[in-house]
Amino acid sequence: MRRLSEMKPGQNTTLFTSDLSVNEFLLVREAGFSPLGMVLGSSIYHVGFQFGRWSKNQELETLSGAMYHARELAMTRMEAEADMLGADGIVGVRLEIEFKEFGNDLAEFIAIGTAVKADERGAWRNNQNKPFTSDLSGQDFWTLIQSGYAPLGMVMGSCVYHIAHQRFWQAMSNVGQNVEIPQFTEALYDARELAMSRMQAEAEHLQAEGIVGVQLLSLPHRWGGHTTEFFSIGTAIRPLREDHHIAKPQLVLPLVDS
Repeated sequence: MRRLSEMKPGQNTTLFTSDLSVNEFLLVREAGFSPLGMVLGSSIYHVGFQFGRWSKNQELETLSGAMYHARELAMTRMEAEADMLGADGIVGVRLEIEFKEFGNDLAEFIAIGTAVKADERGAWRNNQNKPFTSDLSGQDFWTLIQSGYAPLGMVMGSCVYHIAHQRFWQAMSNVGQNVEIPQFTEALYDARELAMSRMQAEAEHLQAEGIVGVQLLSLPHRWGGHTTEFFSIGTAIRPLREDHHIAKPQLVLPLVDS
């Protein structure tokens, strides 16, 4: 709290901190935003256990809820720090998970990014009156603003899924053959669909036009080969104006030896 209060605009110090690269920092400034400081949120969470039926494809809803809630806590605390700085948004957000050695079921969920404030007044906050969040690079953020779009917030969906085991005779019948395993296909398809639909529901709640930079990750964590988290995340965006001036790509050749 003391660190953040000393970094508010108007204080004696003009120091800011940022995890942006030099190029990203300059492009964010070119887009019309000034960095205020690094903000972070953390949640050390006990991830419980849930049994899945050996031969059944099923979502493990208890674990899905835990993984989502832990990330949400970290994100909310990061947004609260940005709010204290009077920020309009947070750029370059990273979401990380680290399982701790002092507890097999304990994981730290961390959200970290750079709080920024627009040089000119504008309605940059989202419809929840929170600073926007974006995991886009500084280059992508600049391109987005220049083209007439603005980020609303990071949206995500999580699904922890138990993939059924094959019975012995099923597994033996597949030996030496090229053959699809329908129960595996259906399980992975269903799990990805659940994660994607939850991410899209969050974007609809923000009244977004679309989601860019979507990542769909498969994260096994420590649950074994037949239980996997499917996690989707992206940046929801809205139009700033009706006309969009999109710069034409240009060929650039580096002047370095390969």
